[in-house]
Amino acid sequence: MGIIASQSIKNTIITYIGFGIGAINTLFLYTAFLSADYFGLVVFVLSTANLMMPILIFGVNNTLIKFYSSYKTRRLQNNFLTFMLFLPLLFIIPAGLLGSFFYESISNWLAKENEIIKDYTGLMYVLAVAFAYFEIFFSWSKIHFKSVFGNFMREAFHRVGTMLLLFAVYFKLLTVDYFIYAVTSIYVIRVFIMMVYAFSIRFPKITISKSFDYLTVLKYSFLIIIAGSVSMVLLDLDKFMIGELIEIENIAYYSVAIFIATVIVVPSRAMQQIVNPLTASYLNNKDYKSLAQLYKKSSINLFIIGGFIFVLIVININGLYALLNPEYSKGLFIVIIISIVKLIDNLLGNNNAIIFNSDYYRIILTFGFCIVFLAIALNYMLIPKYGIDGAAIASLITFLAYDTLKMWYVHLKFKMHPFTLKTVYTLGIISLLCFSFYFWEFPFHPIINIALKSVLVALLYAFAVLKLSLSEEITSLIKKILKIK
Repeated sequence: MGIIASQSIKNTIITYIGFGIGAINTLFLYTAFLSADYFGLVVFVLSTANLMMPILIFGVNNTLIKFYSSYKTRRLQNNFLTFMLFLPLLFIIPAGLLGSFFYESISNWLAKENEIIKDYTGLMYVLAVAFAYFEIFFSWSKIHFKSVFGNFMREAFHRVGTMLLLFAVYFKLLTVDYFIYAVTSIYVIRVFIMMVYAFSIRFPKITISKSFDYLTVLKYSFLIIIAGSVSMVLLDLDKFMIGELIEIENIAYYSVAIFIATVIVVPSRAMQQIVNPLTASYLNNKDYKSLAQLYKKSSINLFIIGGFIFVLIVININGLYALLNPEYSKGLFIVIIISIVKLIDNLLGNNNAIIFNSDYYRIILTFGFCIVFLAIALNYMLIPKYGIDGAAIASLITFLAYDTLKMWYVHLKFKMHPFTLKTVYTLGIISLLCFSFYFWEFPFHPIINIALKSVLVALLYAFAVLKLSLSEEITSLIKKILKIK
């Protein structure tokens, strides 16, 4: 676990720095410097690009991680990397040509509910291409077990750039109309920096060989387009459909709530950067004992850390919204619902990596179709009736169904699950602290109130984790922080 611990800690620190900057942007700068309409527009453009990205990337980011460790010679590796580098162009170029030909029809369809969207339709394609190749170059570095710089670019770089652009809007150095174009340029710059870094690790040697098994790789990539992108689609489908079904300013209120809840999965995002290629290596070498240990360890560690963040969010949510523009308080219910979704994601540990890197990845194709259709149907039913609360409920039902299916399938095929008695103890601690502190408010300013409750809960949570020995890694970390022998 040494390489996991080392890079996971670095990635977690970087990711939290990125999320801290993102919190300032989302909770304070966007809400103060842009109207709800333009804030919603930015989120809609980025979310739509994220929905397009899995098709354009053709599953290459997942394919790189699954197959690279199975090739033992430099010649095979070079053939594989060359193929991966150019494969997405088979979709990116035709998609661009079709988009240009049907541009007016597409833009009119997207803007049927909110006219403000129409002028920015082309940016969605540019962003989708930038997102796609960034993920490819990030995976290029991850297969060499170098994830820290890529994680910085993924979590922090664009948020720092966006913060600077928001201040430029505030000081009237940049107009609101051109703000989205400037944000797009940040993502384009990011992908070129990531490309230089990836090639510095291993520069591509362009080779094409008839003896290379292109068909197997192509078959996996084709199937993983949907299988590997379901989670990505589900993350942004709700925001896209809000923009299509109701007023676009609701996306702003919804996005603030989603951002708060997403902090829970920061440790998971950090750990997965190094756990994914390690999982692929265990599977390729058929080391199922180590895989089962990694499954349980990743689950309990992420559940403990995510559970702590979940508690802090739940007990402080009223105080946090007291600091924001009152109209954003519409998202309070959403924070609780989506926080539950994110906590369950943490409980799964490296479940996704096990399925995507195994020979059973095809099943996610079936699961994916069913879940995406379920999500679309639920959003269509619930958003017009309940607004953004309906979108949150749809997400909860959809992710619960999807996560349950994935856990069941891993247990069916590998006879392993992520749960132990420590999982039950952790759930008990989380529940007890949430119910004990949610209704307890100090008679102080919200910031002081949040600080006092957070410190008190942190001490109680750390004591419980130490007393019950829930995790060797976390116990060691707590003792190191508190200087306990």
